[in-house]
Amino acid sequence: MKNYRQIVSCGIALLIAGLMAGCSLRAKKYENPITKDTQQPDKVLFDKAIADLEHGHYEVARLTLQSMINTYDQSEYLAKAKLAIADSWFREGGTHGWAQAEAEYKDFELFYPLMEESAEAQEKVCMIEYKQMEKSDRDPSHALHAETECRTLLTQYPNSKFAPQGQQLLRNIQEVLAEAEFKVGTFYRTKGVFYAAANRLQGLTDHFPLYSQADDALWELGDSYGHMGKRFRDRSADAYAKIVREYPLSPYAADAKKKLIVMEKSVPEPDPAALARQKYERDNREKISTTSSFWGTFKSQPEVRRAAKSGAPQMESLHPTVPVTVQMRAEQQAAAAAAANADTSSDVSASTITGKSALDTRPDARPAANQAQPAAADPSPTPVSR
Repeated sequence: MKNYRQIVSCGIALLIAGLMAGCSLRAKKYENPITKDTQQPDKVLFDKAIADLEHGHYEVARLTLQSMINTYDQSEYLAKAKLAIADSWFREGGTHGWAQAEAEYKDFELFYPLMEESAEAQEKVCMIEYKQMEKSDRDPSHALHAETECRTLLTQYPNSKFAPQGQQLLRNIQEVLAEAEFKVGTFYRTKGVFYAAANRLQGLTDHFPLYSQADDALWELGDSYGHMGKRFRDRSADAYAKIVREYPLSPYAADAKKKLIVMEKSVPEPDPAALARQKYERDNREKISTTSSFWGTFKSQPEVRRAAKSGAPQMESLHPTVPVTVQMRAEQQAAAAAAANADTSSDVSASTITGKSALDTRPDARPAANQAQPAAADPSPTPVSR
């Protein structure tokens, strides 16, 4: 009986292993097949390569496609073959595979810019950088590259079917970039370096209005300006007014109104478009569970489920801004220099002399000066006795 149970257990284990292997070997359908039914030799080679690609035999598929390109260099399926090579590298994945895929997609766009698949190639380039994007407190190079590639997709192929997805990817990427700026600004504010915090938070709120914590950033911005003295009182009020006007559903909106009243500043009315956008975001934002938040700390990829689902993403890169204290100091120095130049400047005028001048009424001082001078020494040498 004991042996029978062991045999049954081994059989079940083998069955489960077989099912899992079958699932892993299941073909993943290729997105860009050639639907034309023909038995041309180049088409036969292409179909064989696609079958290998769908079953994960990427190296074999690339060899077959390269043979087709070399043998039938005038084939009508040449462009499809080059795209399939890029797709094989994309499916293979990994740092090396994605680098090769990006190079192949770029070549495809260069040689076939008018084909519909060029937009797909650019979308894949955006996805390659997006997949390698890291968290906001880590290396931002892939996030910056992804932002550039997704922006290229929207500018070069604005009417393609991939444009809506590119817009959402760009919003997700800018959520990560804005999060990095917010963390730096919060760090400076915590350390009491309010001018540096204000510089970071001002650039963030101006450039990334769709950021999910833009209202938090504005609240900290107003507080940072408030600690910098009376000269920055108006800037602090502008930050609080922006919360009331553009983020009316924010938990800081009521406190921002109180701040404006205490500062004796006018309280703006909420913008209807901003109110509608916030309602849409509130109703469509995906909630993050405690379990997901816990396991997210162990993942290398950033959390983008809080990113905006509507609104036009920023189509320009964020450039470093000059701190407002530096700007004000430069303005003060320029004003002081202008005032100094105004005090030391004198007007020179010329006019025709009429009547007698001082030269006519006073004797010339030069003869008297000559008489007062001592006699010149004799230039001849003094004889020396020997």
